[in-house]
Amino acid sequence: MQLNSINAAKSALTKGRKRIGRGPGSGWGTTGGRGQKGAGARKSAKAGRVAFEGGQMPMHRRIPKRGFKSQFVRDTQIVNLKAIENSGVVEFDAKVLFDQGLVRSVKKPIKVLGYGTITKAVTLKVNAISEKAKAAVEAAGGKVEIV
Repeated sequence: MQLNSINAAKSALTKGRKRIGRGPGSGWGTTGGRGQKGAGARKSAKAGRVAFEGGQMPMHRRIPKRGFKSQFVRDTQIVNLKAIENSGVVEFDAKVLFDQGLVRSVKKPIKVLGYGTITKAVTLKVNAISEKAKAAVEAAGGKVEIV
């Protein structure tokens, strides 16, 4: 006998869902478990909405709003010179940086910062680079290309 060949008895595990509002014989007819009158009995009941607090001023309207959050924020990924120096690659673009595990996405913009030192000549094809990092790369004999 195998576990998949056992016929499960009709139990709570195999019971179907309640079919609400399908006549008095089902036990869930008439009001369909919604009670008599009121907002909860209506099909567009506000009581079921996410931020609804029973007519009380909702939390998201009670708490003070502070500061400014831009809709157009550019999620720039940061790569340091130290990480570029430690990898064994000479030419860097978004794909290579992703393959090396230095950035999380090929699609988001990449900026190189000047933390650490660089001794080998590398070619960087990135969206942005700091002045210090650019000077360090060019001093080591490398090239920087802004894409």
